[in-house]
Formats: sequence, structure tokens, C-alpha cells
Amino acid sequence: MTFHKYIGDSKMFEYDKHYKECRQLNKPFIKAKINPRHGNYYVQIDLITCNYELTDKGLVEIKKLFDKEIKFLNMSADFTNFSIDDELAWFDGVSIEHLDDFCNSLYDLTQKHRLKSD
Repeated sequence: MTFHKYIGDSKMFEYDKHYKECRQLNKPFIKAKINPRHGNYYVQIDLITCNYELTDKGLVEIKKLFDKEIKFLNMSADFTNFSIDDELAWFDGVSIEHLDDFCNSLYDLTQKHRLKSD
């Protein structure tokens, strides 16, 4: 069985199944849903499914990743927003063209910049 780094535009039971899989494998849970308000994606990452938190450098790198997406979209702050801390983050305004790269990069950054919790 292949582990998918994120899940997008799925039914609630599929999100639940992926969440449980992430918890069993000690991986972050990343989901993407289209935001009908502007047609771009809302991406959420949850590190509660794993036993680590992001480092300060990881938080900065993830913010840079989203800043790059905002520049690409050239949209106002009314249509792009985010919140990030060491366990939870969400990003509203990821383009469909960059969704796969954004989510995979987000996952990769969590693996590179993490603090182990005991």
C-alpha cells in the first residue's frame, strides 16, 4: 500500500480513513479542498497525527512557500490567508496549478524541519 502525502477533494469518510492512516504511520495529515469563494484550494496540515512539531526554521520555510504562491496568484489579501503554528496550519488560496507541488513540498518540509516529541 502506498502512502499518499496528502488527500484532496474527497468525501468525509476518505478524509477520516487518511487521517487514521497518518496516525498509524506517524505522518502529518494534509488535506486540500476547493474554496468555492475564489476557486482556489484551502490546504490544511495537522501534526497532531504524529509525534513531532515543526522547528522555527520549518515554520519560516512553510511561510515562504505560501508567500511564493500568493505572488503567483497576484490576489488580494481578501482571497488569500493563512495561519501557522508548530502543530496546525492552514492556507487559503493555493492554485490548482500548484496544488500537487505545494502539498508535496509542505509534506517534505515537515519531514526536514521537525522536532521529535516524547
